[in-house]
Amino acid sequence: MREILGRRLQRLRDRFQSLRPDRGRSGDTSALLEAALTCATTWQWPVLPGVGRSGTDGTRCACPDPDCVVPGAHPFDPGLLAASTDPRMVAWWWTNRPTAPVLLATGGTAPCAVSLPAGAAARALVRLDAQGMRLGPVVATPTRWALLVAPYSLERLGELLYAKDHVPSSLRFHGEGGYLLLPPSAASSGGRVSWEREPRALPPSRSPDPKSPGVRPSQGSGTKLWLPDVEAVVDALVEASSGAPGGGSRLAY
Repeated sequence: MREILGRRLQRLRDRFQSLRPDRGRSGDTSALLEAALTCATTWQWPVLPGVGRSGTDGTRCACPDPDCVVPGAHPFDPGLLAASTDPRMVAWWWTNRPTAPVLLATGGTAPCAVSLPAGAAARALVRLDAQGMRLGPVVATPTRWALLVAPYSLERLGELLYAKDHVPSSLRFHGEGGYLLLPPSAASSGGRVSWEREPRALPPSRSPDPKSPGVRPSQGSGTKLWLPDVEAVVDALVEASSGAPGGGSRLAY
């Protein structure tokens, strides 16, 4: 089955390359397609293209909002509900928009995420590592990092946060109805999105360790990835974010 899927994906990639209007460009466009197809088919994460940039200098968001807080890094057309795991749809999107950012539609059976300022996130990871926490993928931009966690409901998140004395405004929760910018997209604050910690597959014969707090495999029919429960990481993220400057009024991805 994997060999058949691999051949189908290669045919889609070859078709994309043949249809690409600018054959002389760098490998950035094919890398975006590769990333989108991997998310959709290998991990069964629903993805869609972000709105992208416009203007001669590429600094303005292509959406109509002149004060967009996440230029280029949000859904617009298609909207978030169009997110798909269908490789044909994904290939069609990036054939027509080869430089579009890759967005993950969070929640449902897909991972959720918690994002915070980069410096605070680095401190939180040190603390979680010291606790022996096995983390999942971590997405990094020059200004913010996002820890991917197992899917959670808004009700569950609300109960968790209600029990906290203080939740810093610099924390952002990407749950049902949310989205997250994925590598190797261009970050709205400059530079590129990267994996601070890359997704790691769960060996087929390996079952979750009940002694490892909060950690369980990702859901869905694709390759299983380790994802911590949000409860397992939120204390460290709250503490690290409490001293983060700026208050997080702008996402600044």
